[in-house]
Amino acid sequence: MRRECRGILLILVTGCLLMAIIDGIWQPGYAVKSVWKIVIFLGVPVLYSLKNKDIRLIEVFSVKRKGIVTSILIGVGVYAFILACYFTIGSYFDFSKVTDALSERVGVTKDNFIFVAIYISFINSLLEEFFFRGFVFLNLSRLADRKFAYIVSSFAFSVYHAAIMTGWFSVWLFALLLFSLMAAGIIFNRLNEKQGNIYTSWFVHMFANFAINTVGVILFKII
Repeated sequence: MRRECRGILLILVTGCLLMAIIDGIWQPGYAVKSVWKIVIFLGVPVLYSLKNKDIRLIEVFSVKRKGIVTSILIGVGVYAFILACYFTIGSYFDFSKVTDALSERVGVTKDNFIFVAIYISFINSLLEEFFFRGFVFLNLSRLADRKFAYIVSSFAFSVYHAAIMTGWFSVWLFALLLFSLMAAGIIFNRLNEKQGNIYTSWFVHMFANFAINTVGVILFKII
């Protein structure tokens, strides 16, 4: 395996591990956690690309209007699908632990939820797409094996979120979420591979977060 690929994998594993420690053990306030995430998911890859010219990052921001329009349409569909799932089968699952975990572990409450939701929808989704898709997937698929890039990126994306959501849901719902996140990672990779940028998956990810945050508004009884 090329040295560049080993570097990408090292940053991926280390980054996910550090974020797991921050989320699961340290559990600082959301603002502190967000700063660390920006450093790990954005700062470290950028520094690595400056030292290694074979790592391409600027290209992941190339704009293709047709791809963006398609992504927005898919995103709207994803938004509707997630909300439909919540309103149809949500009553079969216990979501009471979600708000408790957000308040106790992250400091997200009814009072600051809207601000956090805006950050998650626009900024946090971009950070994750840049890291898992722009930095990891698009570079690994070019420098190593395409199938390997698909598996590594989508699996890491799923496991990373598992650390955040530990204890939020029942075992069955947690397993379903892990499977869904890995499937979403594969779909996001496919969208980006087709367009050669991260805007496609970012818009879909953003609308998925819109839906999740809409559910959050309901759970926190803001409306």
